[in-house]
Amino acid sequence: MAEASTVAGVPARHGDWPFLLCYALAWAGATAGYGPLLTLLLPLRVAELAGPAAVPWLATLTFLGAVSASVANIAWGWASDRAGSRRAWVAGGLMLSSALLLAMPLATTLPALIVVLVAWQGGLNMVLGPLAAWAADCVPDRHKGLLGGLLAFAPAWSGAVGALVTLPDPHHGTGSGFAARVAVLALIVAASILPLLLMNPRAMPAATAAPVSLAPVVPPPPRPVRRMWLARLLVQLAEATLFAFIAYWFLALDPTMHAATMARIYGLLLALSVPLALLVGHWADRRARPWRPLGALAGLIALGLLVMALAPGKGVALAGYALFALAMAVFLALHSGQTLRVLPRPDRRGRDLGLFNLTNTVPSLIVPWLAVVLVPTMGFGALFLVLAACAALAGLLLLSIRTG
Repeated sequence: MAEASTVAGVPARHGDWPFLLCYALAWAGATAGYGPLLTLLLPLRVAELAGPAAVPWLATLTFLGAVSASVANIAWGWASDRAGSRRAWVAGGLMLSSALLLAMPLATTLPALIVVLVAWQGGLNMVLGPLAAWAADCVPDRHKGLLGGLLAFAPAWSGAVGALVTLPDPHHGTGSGFAARVAVLALIVAASILPLLLMNPRAMPAATAAPVSLAPVVPPPPRPVRRMWLARLLVQLAEATLFAFIAYWFLALDPTMHAATMARIYGLLLALSVPLALLVGHWADRRARPWRPLGALAGLIALGLLVMALAPGKGVALAGYALFALAMAVFLALHSGQTLRVLPRPDRRGRDLGLFNLTNTVPSLIVPWLAVVLVPTMGFGALFLVLAACAALAGLLLLSIRTG
């Protein structure tokens, strides 16, 4: 196959690009399926239904949804391993999760909302589990950094979708407004994932393709998986906290801030993270040093949280949040790409990535209760200090991985 261009310091083949680009779009669509809903629409819906009891109710929804997501991601990933196919599971999950998303506005009581949310998490992870393993099947090591950079488009797309679905309208805050917003969300998710499902599988690159690099390829050290897993878990504690409670933190800074303003701030920062992630992914691929940028980014996440905790005013606090959000988006994207490098068994990629996904969902079982304990009595600052320490420890773990 002829070489087309040079990306991230290595030759890119024609057959690589269709899959990489369609996969990045599909992953962005799947992320948009839960990002705006869980960070913006659901907290506001819970506040509408629960009033002053919104925080404990949101903590309950987050906890139960995370349990459902954890179990479903492992189960569907394992099922796609056994079936030897990813496409059918992704398609089935897309139909199921879309139907449940459209049914969510019909839940007009908090217990009913919990039931629909838990079922929707199960359906969404029927997409996410096999979809994650699909990349492990098809993307060779020479493009792991590039893949990570492209995955940074996912939260940026999610932020843009969040800004779109929270635009003010005459029905804002009403049941009909919520229904219209989730309908738009379901349509965007389907349109993002369908191109990958329609691809001819013969266009996909082989997982066993020999790596080509301008730098010596350094194999991963023995069992870096545990450190990668634990570092991701520690960083995700911070991400899960801001993911679930960012709307409330923004309102604590400025009670007049509208949801659309929150979404625009978040979306702008995520958009800026895309070129930064591609640049860092370029560096990692070219020099075969995937762990160093991850460790540095974890340190920047800790610094951003520290600024947010100690900021004397709104301007400094938002600057700290900007640093945190940029570093977090790049870290999560590149970590996801480099995780595929250390998976131990090709025949269990779906299951193993489901176990890695616990680093995304287990924090959601912890931080809501941590927030309930700390925030009412000590404020968000105390919570951010705890999370900054976790992120700093994650950076040390990643930097301790030997690369040669």
